[in-house]
Amino acid sequence: MTRRAFLILHGKQALNEEVREAVTRKRREGWELDVRLTWEGGDAQRLVSEALAAGHSQIIAGGGDGTLRDVTEALANADTDAELTIMPLGTANDFARAAGVPLEPDAALDLLDVPARPVDLGEVNGKVFLNMATGGFGSQVTANTSEDLKKVLGGAAYLFTGLTRFSELSAAYGELSGPDFHWSGDLLALGIGNGRQAGGGHVLCPSALVDDGLLDISILPAPQEVVGTLRSLLEGGLGIDNMFIRARLPWVELKSAQGLDINLDGEPLSGENLRFSARHAALKVHLPVGSELFGGTARVSG
Repeated sequence: MTRRAFLILHGKQALNEEVREAVTRKRREGWELDVRLTWEGGDAQRLVSEALAAGHSQIIAGGGDGTLRDVTEALANADTDAELTIMPLGTANDFARAAGVPLEPDAALDLLDVPARPVDLGEVNGKVFLNMATGGFGSQVTANTSEDLKKVLGGAAYLFTGLTRFSELSAAYGELSGPDFHWSGDLLALGIGNGRQAGGGHVLCPSALVDDGLLDISILPAPQEVVGTLRSLLEGGLGIDNMFIRARLPWVELKSAQGLDINLDGEPLSGENLRFSARHAALKVHLPVGSELFGGTARVSG
């Protein structure tokens, strides 16, 4: 049986020698590996359609969290049995890091030889995400971290941007409802996670699993005492984990009268009424055998 795979590579990585060497080695091992580059918005979706039409059942997303989200959504919308492999080449690589995917292209491609397993996806207003939806101050920082700064500082650019923008720190009012859960109030940050971290390594949903049919909800409320101490906590390297309100739900509705800006694995989204839900076992992904994101037992309810 011919081993075939289709690599969708972010255009910025076209001259990446490590990627080229990894592809060459995999071809020597007997893989028929096609490579296509993205150039502009919509290319990842178009290339997924091209790959599926050509009979490919193994798709590789080579890029950052945004590329991964685009490829994931295209596969989910195609209602296909094709499997996904992740080659993390971005600045943050939040989902890949939490899942234990190697950051070296060579080792990442070796996951093609590891059996794929079903993973959940998150969905909101018709849009799909593999990792996390974030809102509040954290999503503002992610959206406003410059590409130049990321080139110089890597993942630390997000933290640097956050520390230099505390004068803009403001809360947003939100109301979240789900099965046996309701919370309302001012919030500084919100994470709705299928994965565990966002924004360049900030762990918002530390217990999230990709195979339980549930989304992890993490809310950082914004009473005045939290706003006043958040900067000193972060600058001192202390955790703020005990300040979060957390839940694990099959779906959650978010209402915000003034609207809340959401970052969906790099994709901006805004709305006053948003419904997030988990699509259980919606996509097969090649992840390391011992990945911490697998729980082994489904806890689907509601």
